[in-house]
Amino acid sequence: MELLLEYLNKGILAMLAVSMPCICTAAAVGLIVGILQAVTQVQEQTIAAAPKVVGVFLVILFGGVGFARLLENIFLEGTNLAFDVIPKQDTFALSTDYYKYTKPFSEEMNLPETSSTGFTKRVKQNPSNAPYLEKSKTTFHKYPTDRNSVPKPDFMEEKVIRGN
Repeated sequence: MELLLEYLNKGILAMLAVSMPCICTAAAVGLIVGILQAVTQVQEQTIAAAPKVVGVFLVILFGGVGFARLLENIFLEGTNLAFDVIPKQDTFALSTDYYKYTKPFSEEMNLPETSSTGFTKRVKQNPSNAPYLEKSKTTFHKYPTDRNSVPKPDFMEEKVIRGN
């Protein structure tokens, strides 16, 4: 559990490391443009959007390779953790080779023995004894509906039929 929490902490720090330069750049550009607007007394709100977009684009352009490497390292560490480290820990309720010695759900399904020769040979010789539902046990209920067997056309369809 501590290993997963440590990896979660690394993921959150990587997310912050990728997003913080963009957020700080947008905030700094917004502050500078706000100061310039206050000095020049130009109170247009759309003027601040373009420099912010350009600033964030430049940060992503220059830092993109570093961001991609950081995310790649986090991804590789996560897959290594998921496929190599955690399965080899001895903290499971069942052993890792449990599936080799059991037939899952065999008691619940009440299936006959599925040896490759015996079961298939019996089904091929006598298909009426295959393990399916019996027709006598299958009952279908017919519930009445409020719909007619032929639905009545709606208003627009009646206009087309009448030619109006």
